[in-house]
Amino acid sequence: MAKKRAKKPAHRFRPEGRDALTAVQEGPVEQPKAAQETEVEAMEETSVAEHAREAAPPRPPRPLLNSFEALVDYERRSLSHVAGVPEQIEAPGLWRGIGFRVGERLFVSSIHEVNEILGMPANVTPVPATRNWLLGVANVRGNLIALVDLKHFLLDQRTHVSDRTRVLWVKQQGGGVGLLVDEVLGQRNLTDEQRVDAEGEGDERLARFVTENVTLGGTRLGMFSMVELTRASDFQQTAV
Repeated sequence: MAKKRAKKPAHRFRPEGRDALTAVQEGPVEQPKAAQETEVEAMEETSVAEHAREAAPPRPPRPLLNSFEALVDYERRSLSHVAGVPEQIEAPGLWRGIGFRVGERLFVSSIHEVNEILGMPANVTPVPATRNWLLGVANVRGNLIALVDLKHFLLDQRTHVSDRTRVLWVKQQGGGVGLLVDEVLGQRNLTDEQRVDAEGEGDERLARFVTENVTLGGTRLGMFSMVELTRASDFQQTAV
């Protein structure tokens, strides 16, 4: 009897051309064991990384700044890129303030005395039986502030509201007050050397609030104390 010849195992071959497309449609080609283990390890590492990101505490949000604080912060960060300027800004004896105009007079107050610079509020509610220079109260983002015509209080002249008119929001005991001024001039920096030749105030109406007058770039500026203003008895006495 003839012995049956054993069948040889079929050799695997890599399909090419049209046969390759047929093989892909029929199903994926079995991957080697080493490749499978590598893929499993990569999936485990990805899972661990995602778990670590989920377990990490969320970053605290950056505090929101009002418009005036944002302006100061932007200026500080901009100056940090200019060689030599940051050292000058933080140098001892450097005084920083906010310049503003009341009528024909130019003043500057410490940057720490002005909480914010606002536009003219759209709605101002008059308060009966009060001084003429108290225009009323306004709602600023949920805060009620008294609005004072600074020129009317200082010089007995009403301020004409225009596109340049601004309100200086100043803190005082018991709340805040908004001071209506003709114009804001921006930030002004003064050194001790520039204040050496400072002069006194000749106008008696302003002398109790203007500590000295300095000349900066050919412009005379009166250094106006918001603290003295808010402490003045006649400023606090708004009732008729």
